[in-house]
This record gives sequence, C-alpha cells and structure tokens, in this order.
Amino acid sequence: MIHVEPGGGPQAEWMQSTLRLIAAEAAALRPGGEAVITRLSDILVIQTLRGWIEHDPAAQRGWLGALRDRQIGRAISLIHRDPARDWTVASLAGELAMSRSAFAARFTELVDEPAMRYVTHWRMQVARTWLAEDGATVGEVAGRLGYRSEAAFSRAFKRTVGVPPGTVTRR
Repeated sequence: MIHVEPGGGPQAEWMQSTLRLIAAEAAALRPGGEAVITRLSDILVIQTLRGWIEHDPAAQRGWLGALRDRQIGRAISLIHRDPARDWTVASLAGELAMSRSAFAARFTELVDEPAMRYVTHWRMQVARTWLAEDGATVGEVAGRLGYRSEAAFSRAFKRTVGVPPGTVTRR
C-alpha cells in the first residue's frame, strides 16, 4: 500500500483533476467510458508511483531506487527484458561501457545485492509467474529461462525460492 499525503502543488492538482474526470466518465455512462476510466486509472497509478519513488526514502534503495541511476537502471531493464540471456558481470558491464569492477561495485551498492544474485532472483520470479499463472511445465520454464537442464533449473529454483518448482504448479 502506498499512502499519498494530501497537499498542494502540481501533483495534488493533477490527481484531483484526474479523479474528477474519472468520476464524470463513470456518471455519464458514455460509449468508450470504460476505456477512458481504465486509461486514466493507469495514468493515476503510474504518476502516484513516480511521486512515491521521488519522495519516499524507502523507494530510494534496492532495485527500485537503482532504476534512477542511468547505467544501473539500464542494466536492470536489460535483465528484465531478457532473463534467459546468459548474463555475466562482464556482459552486463560491456552493455553499459563500464569496467567489470566498477559495474559490480555500483550495482551492489545501489541494489543491495550482487548483480548475479539479482539475475537469479529475477529469473525465479519470472519462473514462479510462468508456473503459477501460465500453467507452463517445469521443463518449459527451464528452457525458456536458458537452463540447459530441468534438474539444474529445479536446483536453482529450490535454492532461491525455498520450495521445488513442482510445488508452485500444484498450488
């Protein structure tokens, strides 16, 4: 839950205006109103999250805070876009035109964990979603995430998540 403090200024004005527009659309029941409400709600959430990231100290650490850093934020985006890629500290540093040691130190400082641990945690988060929501098999997920064998994936999953991947599919 994100608590938004009431206050003045531009952020409060646009939030109030957006909420008024959503209310007007809901009251009018015009064609396309549901789509307008959905889009405005999306914008409201995004803008609220942006404000929270900019002003709340809790959002300044970890991967969320690291997104604000031009280079480390780009590394996180690369990892998220292609979790199956055979990422290494060297390959990530190369994508950012940084030295391995400078990248590794800065990533760990900003994200609060080493880059390769972050890659593994992200892969397992993606795997949990695919197993639980998409109904993919353990073998399919292992292949989609670039693991050479189902057994290697299962070991990594259990080590990271704490339960075997089959447990997630049964829930």
